[in-house]
Amino acid sequence: MLLKSTSDTNEHAPSYYAASANWQTDYPKLEGDISADVVIVGGGFSGVATAVELCERGYKVVLIEANQIGWGASGRNGGQIIGGYGSNPAAFASSIGTEGVKVVENMGVECVDIIKARIEKYKINCDLKWGYCEVGLKNRHMKAYRDWADDEPAIKLLGRDELKQYVNSELYIGGYYREDWGHIQPLNLCIGEARAAESMGAKIFEQSRITSITYGDQPKVYTESGSVQGDHVILCGNAYMGDLVPYLDARVLPATSCIIGTEPLTEEQIDQTLVQDVAVCDSRTALDYYRLSADKRLLFGGLANYSGLDPANAIGIMRAKMEKVFPSLRNVRIDYSWSGRMGISVRRMPQIGRIKNSNVLYISGYSGHGVAPTHMTGRILAEAVSGNTYRFDIMNKMFHMTWPGGKLFRRPFMALGMMWYKALDAI
Repeated sequence: MLLKSTSDTNEHAPSYYAASANWQTDYPKLEGDISADVVIVGGGFSGVATAVELCERGYKVVLIEANQIGWGASGRNGGQIIGGYGSNPAAFASSIGTEGVKVVENMGVECVDIIKARIEKYKINCDLKWGYCEVGLKNRHMKAYRDWADDEPAIKLLGRDELKQYVNSELYIGGYYREDWGHIQPLNLCIGEARAAESMGAKIFEQSRITSITYGDQPKVYTESGSVQGDHVILCGNAYMGDLVPYLDARVLPATSCIIGTEPLTEEQIDQTLVQDVAVCDSRTALDYYRLSADKRLLFGGLANYSGLDPANAIGIMRAKMEKVFPSLRNVRIDYSWSGRMGISVRRMPQIGRIKNSNVLYISGYSGHGVAPTHMTGRILAEAVSGNTYRFDIMNKMFHMTWPGGKLFRRPFMALGMMWYKALDAI
């Protein structure tokens, strides 16, 4: 597979989401020196969700975004609302205890509830739909679904024929359905939450890249044309933080994922593909994910890679992957193609903590599963700022590992690891 450099600009990626956004944000650039109770760096889901939570608690909030609200992964992702907070909380029992594991598992339910309540409270138009299927290609996938269903009554197991009532593909041997997970237009949710925070007094600045940070009890962030001092600073840049904070850079590996968007499908094409308007993921490590948009386009994503580069022929490769799942779409027109970076943590658990024991807090490393968890994180961070650090402390007890190989070799090491998992997927 040929690769090419990722070309990002200050404007949104050429995605279906940008083309169907409810409005174009146009917040001012930060000019001059100001202060706030809390300064939030990053205008994605983590940033805007934290801003909403803090504004609801009465804090004076400033949110600073280097480009545009929802510019990064929050405005480019698959738009799937999937519960769970990180991968396998039980693996952290030695550091957070059985009580901590239970708290994290409960947060995996609460994160979905937060999105549902927020959309209703602030009347955010973001094409919310409920319904989710995970689909299996191997017998081991089906065994895992049966094991999960023993403990989770929301899971409806589906055999091969039953699955076709939701996902009409010959590729899968079965799956499961949940009515409590679903999908949204993520950019519209993100900019809708930013507007909600603004309505409660938050000051939002775009095109204002942070150049440096001073730490301590009264931390301060600097841009090329201004600064903001606060009682707390919260770093929410995730995969797009770069080397601004070396501690975080060593613990987050930006990985690329690609999505294509078809022309609107006919009713006949929908009957041959996504019979029900559900979000779908398969169970491979290098998974496919897809769903219908509000105007019935198939948005099909995947092709994760850890090189920091985009596939040179993303449309061709993604079309081939889509046609393998749905051969009936062989001649469908592709109207959109885009990519973006997700922040991968070694242990696939969101990383929450403090920098240098200061009032600078951070969140990173959602590992491709962030739409719902980011909203839980916003609540955890707001609780910590207001003095309730119970859930923050649980997350902070999880050891945040650096990526092996350092800056030079971590990508090759991860790429080799993914080759191994892809080989297992094929068995």
